[in-house]
Amino acid sequence: MEESVKQKFTTYPDEIAILLHSLRDLILSVAEKDGISDINETLKWGEPSYISKIGSTIRFDWKITSPQQYCIYFNCQTKLVETFKEVYGEKFRFEKNRAIVLSIHEIVPSKELSHCLSMALRYKKLKHLDLLGA
Repeated sequence: MEESVKQKFTTYPDEIAILLHSLRDLILSVAEKDGISDINETLKWGEPSYISKIGSTIRFDWKITSPQQYCIYFNCQTKLVETFKEVYGEKFRFEKNRAIVLSIHEIVPSKELSHCLSMALRYKKLKHLDLLGA
């Protein structure tokens, strides 16, 4: 784990850190499954961020101001969240065209979230396709 990201994880309450570690593991697992070995882990705007050369940045964070939820952020200039709403509108809550919002108390629909993460990690190869090839 990149040192600045490791440090960021120490700032979260323990139960939140567990959720966010699981999300990190899911992102890296999806990247590996998709054959993406060049994933870059860093902090962007103080949040753990993941980017591949063929994708769009994925960030996530939990904020004390909204303690019952955490968000996965995507570039709002892309068609990612718009596509996620179209395909998985009943599975997730969204924040405008920039984030999937998850409750800290819910079971994450990992199959659907993995698909969303895969589309983000491969966005540059998918952006010309209807519904990003979903």
